[in-house]
Amino acid sequence: MSFLNYHHLRYFWVIAHERSLTKAAQRLNLAPSAVSIQLKQLEENLGQRLFDRQHKTLVLTEAGQVALDYADTIFRAGEEMLDTLAHRSPGRRQYLRVGAVSTLSRNFTLELLRPAIDQPELELIIRSGTLRELLAQLEAHNLDLVLANSPVLRDAGHDWKSHLLAEQAVSLVGQPTKGRQPRFQFPKDLEGRPLLLPSLASNVRTSFDTILERAGVRPVIVAEIDDMAMLRLLARESHALALVPRVVVQDELREGVLRERIRIPEIQESFYAITPQRRFPNAITRDLVESFRSQQPTSSRGKEPE
Repeated sequence: MSFLNYHHLRYFWVIAHERSLTKAAQRLNLAPSAVSIQLKQLEENLGQRLFDRQHKTLVLTEAGQVALDYADTIFRAGEEMLDTLAHRSPGRRQYLRVGAVSTLSRNFTLELLRPAIDQPELELIIRSGTLRELLAQLEAHNLDLVLANSPVLRDAGHDWKSHLLAEQAVSLVGQPTKGRQPRFQFPKDLEGRPLLLPSLASNVRTSFDTILERAGVRPVIVAEIDDMAMLRLLARESHALALVPRVVVQDELREGVLRERIRIPEIQESFYAITPQRRFPNAITRDLVESFRSQQPTSSRGKEPE
């Protein structure tokens, strides 16, 4: 029967945080060879390789990331014991590491993560960036899932799973105007109209441009924005119409700061949770995704991509 050697685990924990045997040895005041031997003994005891060496840098394997999560918990528990003896209340912590692409609605991200926010034993770690950057972190086991507005197809090197969370029609919204307005005729009434649009990299923008091109309508593009939070702010401050999913400006619509001029059912914004195929999946991730999808109307969910 195997027993965990906590001295070995401590050495691994320091190596994982330093990402270097040499730096870990200096911190532990030991020879690098001695630290290496301790790490090898831990790997043999666990039956798992904990690090890969890439370009002279130690990179955690999937098993290594799982071991680090537990090691963090174990050594934090020691700190919590000291807190308890000092009359401070400790609590066991779990971690959920989420990446959200910058083009995704912050309101949507909040709605998905809301069940996890007030859990005292759970710590959320949220990263923002491009889809490519976040997928690299997902591959390196630094994230548990990535939230995006486009799916990622599987290939020979990556067994990604794109979970379709919801689909939502896109709207044109703007500041409210005084008096009764004539019925908005889309896309005809956009001729010469100032607009705030998502960037050309957006699937929504591609669909929108196609509709206008077919109709021969030429609006005036005031700004192109690839960050939904900034698009939301500009919609509040500008007299131009903004093309957004309703979830982006749901608070402004409810408060009357913005008004929906027309909803465009032909254009859908999709929301995905991207996870890798892992031997040690984060159970919190699965529960969060399944819970959110179960609360969505059937019409807002579609088939998941192959």
